[in-house]
Amino acid sequence: MLPRWPRGPLRCLQHRGQELKQQVDSLLSESRLKGALEASKKRDIYQRCIQLKQAIDENKNTLQKLKKADEPTPVGNYHQQKEEEHSLLDKLTHQLQELAMSISRENITEIGALTERKEDDDSAEGDEEEDDDDEEESKESGGEEEETQEEEKQENESHQQATSKEYTAVGNFTAQQAGDLTFKKGEILLIIEKKPDGWWMAKNAKGNKGLVPKTYLEPYHKEEGQESSEEGSEEDVEVGGELAEEPEVKQRTGSHWSAVRKALSEQINTVDVLTTMGAIPTGFRPSTLVQLLEEENKGKNIFAGNQFRASYFLQPELAPSQLAFRDLMWDAKTGTIRSRPSHVSLILTLWSCKMIPLPGMSIQVLSRHVRLCLFDGNKVLSNIHTVRATWQPKKPRTWTFSPQVTGILPCLLDGDCFLRSNSLSPDLGILFELGISYIRNSTGERGELSCGWVFLKLFDASGIPIPAKTYELFLNGGTPYEKGVEVDRSVSRRAHGSVFHQMMMMRRQPQLLVKLRSLNRRSRNILSLLPEILIGSMCCIQLLIFYRQILGDVLLKGRMSMQSADFISNPVLATFPKLLEQPDVMDALRSSWAEKESTLKRSEKRDGEFLKAVFLLVYHDCVVPLLHSTLLPPFRWAEEETEAARWKVIADFLKQNQENKGALQALLSPDGVHEPFDISEQTYDFLGEIRKKAA
Repeated sequence: MLPRWPRGPLRCLQHRGQELKQQVDSLLSESRLKGALEASKKRDIYQRCIQLKQAIDENKNTLQKLKKADEPTPVGNYHQQKEEEHSLLDKLTHQLQELAMSISRENITEIGALTERKEDDDSAEGDEEEDDDDEEESKESGGEEEETQEEEKQENESHQQATSKEYTAVGNFTAQQAGDLTFKKGEILLIIEKKPDGWWMAKNAKGNKGLVPKTYLEPYHKEEGQESSEEGSEEDVEVGGELAEEPEVKQRTGSHWSAVRKALSEQINTVDVLTTMGAIPTGFRPSTLVQLLEEENKGKNIFAGNQFRASYFLQPELAPSQLAFRDLMWDAKTGTIRSRPSHVSLILTLWSCKMIPLPGMSIQVLSRHVRLCLFDGNKVLSNIHTVRATWQPKKPRTWTFSPQVTGILPCLLDGDCFLRSNSLSPDLGILFELGISYIRNSTGERGELSCGWVFLKLFDASGIPIPAKTYELFLNGGTPYEKGVEVDRSVSRRAHGSVFHQMMMMRRQPQLLVKLRSLNRRSRNILSLLPEILIGSMCCIQLLIFYRQILGDVLLKGRMSMQSADFISNPVLATFPKLLEQPDVMDALRSSWAEKESTLKRSEKRDGEFLKAVFLLVYHDCVVPLLHSTLLPPFRWAEEETEAARWKVIADFLKQNQENKGALQALLSPDGVHEPFDISEQTYDFLGEIRKKAA
């Protein structure tokens, strides 16, 4: 008898894959049976989904590590068989995800019906128990009866806390900000959602919804007996006496965080499903800083004076008298705007991010990026600046910045950033949030996730600025108002064992490398011409200074009367802030300016007025036609096709300008269709654009 050839690793994995396929098929068939509708059966199916998913992941990891050299005997079409097995495992994973999500959705929709049913059952059981009390008293001892009553009391109290949704207002409350719900004492409110910060989402009898403080509410009892005893009446009097004073409202940690937490709670179901299925690590959350920007776009951001876009902080701020500008002053000696030092003025470089956990195969990553802003541990104090990261397939866990490119480096990829702030808060620092833009393969749903965050405090306990050096910052999971959450529990910082083992575990922690650079006199003078509060890319500084100087010329030097508030005709002032939200058009302006500047003489470069005049010509030739061209698709974040289409239009336009030495021919060409003229293209309303003093 011939000896049997040993089975190779690939063959073993294929055999294991077929076993897993049979188990998944069996589970899918079982989920379609009538008995699977029971809650206990659903829980069992859901748990088996998780177990099978883990087994498939183990098989997939082993498959990825396999090499052809591991086989004891030659295998035909090795790579093809390996790919087919990988496709099978992906298909099984997708089937399990769909099944688990369908069970989760059914549980969510059935929760209300189950709660109502449970209330009815409990009330019916309560009636039966009252009827049987006499019989139980004759059969059970006094001690057992007391224990039973205590248990029933605890169950009833916990049940009331879990199912009570209607509350009575015990005091008058007036809305403090947009999104709050005004109510009067005695009004009955339906609680939709309870939040840990003490502000609950409620709906009144008219159907209006809003946030209310929980300290103004007490549970509403529908069947308050009219035959209540005197003791009950006395208790009511005592409660009324205690509530005669207005309850204290729990202070919010920052007004805009309430709106953000509300928006985050709307996304938490999707993130929970992705986390449960292993598609993302447990420390990932919906992006907090993106929610601030989105709430602002929807008009829901009610934190007056504290917007989060660079275009807002680029505008001047009025003095308390409202008759002059606080941060834009004219220097008659130099003939331009006066430089203004700020409390914090520095330059930082984003080096890299290491050991960032990878999301699962069920979502596709569209963009990796870092968002940063000034933060005092309570609220955001500046604009939110975004730097996109690059990565290599060989090192997917490592993100890098400022890659080597031909031509100019896109400002979106520039890791060199400047920061300015006039905040005197001792807790001032920089909040970094690593994030990804993703799309779910199964549903096509897009979203933004935070992969971790870290806060770098800029001053020590004695108020001395931290030194300029490279900082290795370990990332936290969750959101900036969550503490003690790890990005990935599989590489916990709380490692036990030898010192060497702990050192190895620390090397596997997600981290961000940032370098703070000291300023020389030239850099400090340049930054002092910028607004007192701003974060941006170093590559755009010269263009931002041009804009501020033109602001000074128009608002301080050129106005006939300082009391005049008339509209000003100036296309640069009217349209330049839009460039900060369209980085590819900003890159087009940078490219055109660099090309023009290279042709200037050294004496011309030293003439500030001449440079300003040349910049205006370049701006009119480059930016104004692009912003109003119908050929340029609207800017959409992290859409590769749209970004490529926009850059093609921009590159063709710049090439045509270069060949024709200006934009006149492109503007008169029948191929270039532009939007209908709108007066806003020329109008600068400085009263509408100026910043309000932050509250």
